[in-house]
Amino acid sequence: MAEEEEESELSDKQKVEIAKWFLLNSPPGEIQYVAKDVKSILNSDDLYNEAASEAFPFYNKSHLISLQLSNRSGDVLVTSFGELEGNAFLEPRTAQVAMVDHVKQVCTGVRPATDEELPSPYVEEFRCNLDAEVIKYVEETYPKGVCSVYCASGKDVEGPGSNFELAVVISAARHSPQNFCNGSWCSIWNIDFKDDQQTVEVKGKVQVGAHYFEEGNVQLDAKHECKDATLFQAPEECALAITSIIRHHETEYLASLEASYLNLPDSTFKDLRRKLPVTRTLFPWHNTLQFSLTRDISKELGIGK
Repeated sequence: MAEEEEESELSDKQKVEIAKWFLLNSPPGEIQYVAKDVKSILNSDDLYNEAASEAFPFYNKSHLISLQLSNRSGDVLVTSFGELEGNAFLEPRTAQVAMVDHVKQVCTGVRPATDEELPSPYVEEFRCNLDAEVIKYVEETYPKGVCSVYCASGKDVEGPGSNFELAVVISAARHSPQNFCNGSWCSIWNIDFKDDQQTVEVKGKVQVGAHYFEEGNVQLDAKHECKDATLFQAPEECALAITSIIRHHETEYLASLEASYLNLPDSTFKDLRRKLPVTRTLFPWHNTLQFSLTRDISKELGIGK
């Protein structure tokens, strides 16, 4: 028996990997709560620091978290498009570079960006115009949205005749743990300017996450991809056309999400259980909103009596 217990003991490497899994799979806005519990379970600062140092940077970038700049001049998005060496991230709108503490999720310092870290004046004109239009869209659409436009490739292009790529990043979060719910919207739009073909290709990826945990544990993790294109025009016209494409696809996807969840009682929920439970009574799918996740359903079905 003692030998079996010894064999079942996890190695330090396994403990770190398990801790990383829990951290990386934390719902939107809840990684600090998960980290506190993980640290308590590990009961080892060394193991926790090893897991956190690997998990937090990946989590922060994949969830596109935004942090207030230490000089309070704005926000910086933690994304691979703006990532520089040494946990530094470019904020292209104000031409600043933020130093980020990934585990604490705070900006610890700010410095001006160098010329090498910024795109050429030609590319910057396209980036600035697109950034201005996207700001208007995000302010109209997302109550707590943050956006930024980066030069993803070709930042040294000096004029017409060459291709380059911009990336629009939109991040919106609503964290309300006191009301047992958190959620986030993350979208990345790769804008490929093809001068040789006089076209602009737009590829979008949207990720929506939500967590509701009052008397239960319900999570949403939805992803969507789409493509579109427009003509290669002057910076102002390109910005308007690209923003219109983004608005159209995001609005369409949100509408499809709302429609699918309105139909949950008639489709998905019905497939989760037998038509006749142990009480031999049909569940009232037409009026599911009257029940809480546990107490009222238990009472209706006679569970626990």
